[in-house]
Amino acid sequence: MFKLIKNEKTARRGEFVTPHGTFQTPCFMNVATAGAIKGGVSSFDLKDIKCQVMLCNTYHLHVRTGDKIIKELGGIHSLTKWDGPILTDSGGFQVFSLAKLRNIKEEGVYFSSHIDGRKIFMGPEESMQIQSNLGSTIAMAFDECIENPAPYDYVKNSIGRTTRWLERCKKEMDKLNSLPDTINKKQMLFGINQGSTYSDLRIQHMKDIAKLDLDGYAIGGLAVGETADEMYRIIEDIEPYMPKDKIRYLMGVGTPVNILESVKRGVDLFDCVMPSRNARHGHLFTKSGIININNQKYQKDLAPIDKECNCPVCKSFSRAYLRHLKKAEEMLYMRLAVMHNLYFYNNLMEEIRNALDNGEFETYYNNNIDILGKRI
Repeated sequence: MFKLIKNEKTARRGEFVTPHGTFQTPCFMNVATAGAIKGGVSSFDLKDIKCQVMLCNTYHLHVRTGDKIIKELGGIHSLTKWDGPILTDSGGFQVFSLAKLRNIKEEGVYFSSHIDGRKIFMGPEESMQIQSNLGSTIAMAFDECIENPAPYDYVKNSIGRTTRWLERCKKEMDKLNSLPDTINKKQMLFGINQGSTYSDLRIQHMKDIAKLDLDGYAIGGLAVGETADEMYRIIEDIEPYMPKDKIRYLMGVGTPVNILESVKRGVDLFDCVMPSRNARHGHLFTKSGIININNQKYQKDLAPIDKECNCPVCKSFSRAYLRHLKKAEEMLYMRLAVMHNLYFYNNLMEEIRNALDNGEFETYYNNNIDILGKRI
């Protein structure tokens, strides 16, 4: 499980032991929505860019190719050939972000597929069954991702239902892990804290779900409309109520600055599509700030994307070549750009871990917080 190695104030250095290997925290999970990183990056490439954990999307794998077929193929590890930890989200966020029409009931959610419009029902049991079929290392509990802002009474009722759903998820997972044909009989379960931007509801919900003694706890429903300062405030408010001996996961966050600020406030685990999505549009992260490779000034620039970077791309290719590939609309651009940005994120986490190991996190924070978000 989770081992807390040391603290520097609220910032935490740890490691998490799973059925598919141990990873070091703080950690960034690379998002492979449908079993692959968008941009032509395979599971074998992930080893070269310091990835520790791959995140796959329950909802998307359910609608294409289908979790039952993936189970027949040996599970998501067998299919993708990634041999490290894999976290699957519950599908809850996609239900609430992609479904134009949905009906939330105590039993679960009725909605239409964004692919072909077919009617789908998903509740706690169904989400656990899908994730069990995938055989992921860590399964996320089914919850309602609440929009920000939302009325207080609605949020209060919603988190009550999410807690009841979590109890059903735990019961269903215990049953599934005991079945003889289950791929991963040691699948882990993370609960999700919700409560919009209401501190009292966030704290109460955290207290309630902490009683269930789960494998880890996530903070959900942030980075969905509130300001960064509001997000940091919520993390600070609920951090004292999060179990100290459990891993903490901030879902869907974020920029390098968001990550550094959140590590400072006690978060261990992150994921976000931003590094790969931004790469595909030409925005590349460097130790000096963010560059836009579309800019003409890089047309004859033979320097690597980042002179301080040791990723496979920076070791071999120039800014001029990346810009050429982008303008020529060559698929190779996406692959190289995405690999660089993901390496940057994974290396950032390694630097943060090293700083914590050496008792120098505050210095690292002060030296980098004003640079990481700067646009060059």
